[in-house]
Amino acid sequence: MLRYFFIGFLFGLALIKGEAISWYRMQEMFHFHGFQIFGLFFTAVPTAALSLFILRKLKMKTTGREMITPKKKIFNKGTFYGSAIFGIGWALTGACPGPMYVQIGSGYMISLVLLLSALFGTWCYAFFRDRLPH
Repeated sequence: MLRYFFIGFLFGLALIKGEAISWYRMQEMFHFHGFQIFGLFFTAVPTAALSLFILRKLKMKTTGREMITPKKKIFNKGTFYGSAIFGIGWALTGACPGPMYVQIGSGYMISLVLLLSALFGTWCYAFFRDRLPH
């Protein structure tokens, strides 16, 4: 468990130093006035792609001894609606799930409201899932 704590600590530190927990930086991004958060994304996406490539080349397995392979995704319109709701919430609050926890850990206690809202939204999704568009 200590290594997971250490990885989480490094992730949080990277988000803090990269100012990815700053509401002002997020607003700059959404108004196309700042490049900093876009720069983080433009580094994170290729890093994730390269990491997945290396994991697959080395034939690494999960802790459950399963091969690491990306699953094919089937598009449905619910993904579009969910993405829109996620984006609106992100633009309004300046936080998505990863930075939200870092904000709380950094002492931004107002982010507890975001966490409770996210948990409520998750509960709503589970409750209404069968009635949502497919």
